[in-house]
Amino acid sequence: MLPAEEDFFKNRINYISPEHIDQVKSAYLYAKEAHEGQQRRSGEPYITHPLAVAEILANMNIDYQSLMAAMLHDVIEDTAVTKHTLAKLFGEKVAELVDGVSKLDRLQFESLAEAQAENLRKMTMAMAKDLRVILIKLADRLHNMRTLHVLTSEKRRRIARETLEIYAPIANRLGMNDVRVELEDLCFAAIYPMRAERIRRAVKLARGNRRELLEKIKKSIENCLQRETLQAEVCGREKHLYSMYQKMKSKHKSFAEIMDVYAFRIIVDSVDMCYRVLGAVHNLYKPVPGRFKDYIAIPKSNGYQSLHTILFGMHGVPIEIQIRTHAMEAMANYGIAAHWLYKSEEKLDVNHVRAREWLKGLLDMQKQAGNSLEFIEHMKVDLFPDEIYVFTPNGEILELPKNSTAVDFAYAVHTGIGNSCVACRIDRRVAPLSTQLQNGQTIEVMRSDSAHPNPAWLNFVVTAKARSHIRHYLKQKHQSEVVNLGKRMLSNALASFHKEIHQLDEQHTKKALIQFNVKSLDELCAEIGLGVRMAYLVAMALVNKSETSQEKAAAAKTKPLAIKGTEGLVISYAKCCHPIPGDPITGHLSVGRGLVVHTSNCKNILGILENKEKCLEITWDEAVSGEFTIELKVELENARGIIAELATIITSYDASIEKIDLAEKDERISSVRLTLGVKNRVHLANVIKKIRTLNVVERVSRIKNYSQKKL
Repeated sequence: MLPAEEDFFKNRINYISPEHIDQVKSAYLYAKEAHEGQQRRSGEPYITHPLAVAEILANMNIDYQSLMAAMLHDVIEDTAVTKHTLAKLFGEKVAELVDGVSKLDRLQFESLAEAQAENLRKMTMAMAKDLRVILIKLADRLHNMRTLHVLTSEKRRRIARETLEIYAPIANRLGMNDVRVELEDLCFAAIYPMRAERIRRAVKLARGNRRELLEKIKKSIENCLQRETLQAEVCGREKHLYSMYQKMKSKHKSFAEIMDVYAFRIIVDSVDMCYRVLGAVHNLYKPVPGRFKDYIAIPKSNGYQSLHTILFGMHGVPIEIQIRTHAMEAMANYGIAAHWLYKSEEKLDVNHVRAREWLKGLLDMQKQAGNSLEFIEHMKVDLFPDEIYVFTPNGEILELPKNSTAVDFAYAVHTGIGNSCVACRIDRRVAPLSTQLQNGQTIEVMRSDSAHPNPAWLNFVVTAKARSHIRHYLKQKHQSEVVNLGKRMLSNALASFHKEIHQLDEQHTKKALIQFNVKSLDELCAEIGLGVRMAYLVAMALVNKSETSQEKAAAAKTKPLAIKGTEGLVISYAKCCHPIPGDPITGHLSVGRGLVVHTSNCKNILGILENKEKCLEITWDEAVSGEFTIELKVELENARGIIAELATIITSYDASIEKIDLAEKDERISSVRLTLGVKNRVHLANVIKKIRTLNVVERVSRIKNYSQKKL
């Protein structure tokens, strides 16, 4: 028996019953046998790792099932043992915990990034079922980080970066401060070993010089509390290396400036005592205005509670003080793990509720995300909540990440409100939806049943919930637009066979769906809309006609597809020729992009016209609407204020200016390239006519095929 093994079973888990100790021991012996012959990179027997993971969890007084799962956490991944076998031997709960921590087979994925993202997605689902999964995973990662030195420097940095981006923030989100701090410091040492060592040495040197003043400040605080007959425990607070490095980097402060701040923590018995102690220390030293934070009244998103204040101490040195109860101290250090450490404290379960709400949000994001890489992108955003607190009109407090906007607020209240918001009032004043919110503001969202998420919102929203719901809506909208376009194209093709979609024979339709390997007619129409399949070939299959030259000719004589301008993202207008209503047009079916509209005389379309299958006869609908982009070239004499005058004329005729490029042709003449939004050719002609009325204008021409751009 290993010395660590003997110590673990005799001394480390005596908080659980003897019967449960025996069950943990049997899990350990099974894992030891399963890993027989396997070694860690350090040369130690592999079983030392699961034992160390269990020991980390035992320090949190975790339950016996979690300890069993910790012992077995690598057997599914690294041995021939299956989840079914574990369930039979140790029970379904333990098997589920082990499976939740196990990685997926890496052979399934094209890249390491995709494998990591999918593993995280799997773990999130397991976490939602049982929070203990993440505790085991964090303990596993913590021990791996402690023994990282045996790996190559490149692998050390890769694992450390992943830990810093995902696992340390998860520990923080769950309130597990002790685990977060150790993970961050270990990652810092792995990624920047020289910087970490220099800061470590500097801290060690400075600690000796600070000791005398620290003792004086501590003594004065203790004497003050004694005079006021307030029972409290005062202790100095060590800053950890990574947080010091981050402050030096983000706040552009020197090491000396950070070390000049003296930090203390005061632990008391009750919430009432926290505020009484706050009053006493504010009487002892002057508080710094605007630097007091009450996280007891408004806890952080991870359940953290404490009073924070900064004081001007003796000799003018700044003193940071945190005041909290013993229960809050346990919550701050252990987070959700405090549930097992302090079972008698019912209030600690609030942290579990918060954790479950966060996980529920993650699962919601997971459903909206298109793939695992998109999910991990949303999750990373959600893991760094530097919070602000704002109010609803009813006075409820909402917690949002820093730099959140009114759209983020709307989605935080309810997805339906976010999807239909059109404007907002901030402290009773109308403001743009993109306005960044500040602490303490009251936000009222105005909405409309006909409103929908705007793609432009993705440029300013910061919460993962808002981003994922906007993207999900846009994907669904794009899909419905693709299906509608495909149906219109298919209807046109079916017209040559004197058929309509609703008249199709059910048997022929089923046969066609099997032939094209799709599940539904909508899916088949989507493929037509995206240019993956030709409408007339699909029409032939649906009406059960053989492909003959006569049928092709008949299909080719279908009525042109009418472009309404309201089709959305599924129809795009070529940037090489900028077609507008009134121009003769031709459609090109581009795989993945759908229908691309060109002017019929565009140089780029002429080379494709020979491939009839890729081209589609189209025309403008009589009721076409919207704004269409064109480019104009204006040659004019150099004169002061002429660009402003030109812009005024254009906007007075309801044309929008998207871009202005100015190039000097010679000393007298300048060439201006304008990108405008117009309704049709008549509208464009009126704008050009008005521009020509300017005396300084020498020539105005519409740019077509300005450059040979690819489709």
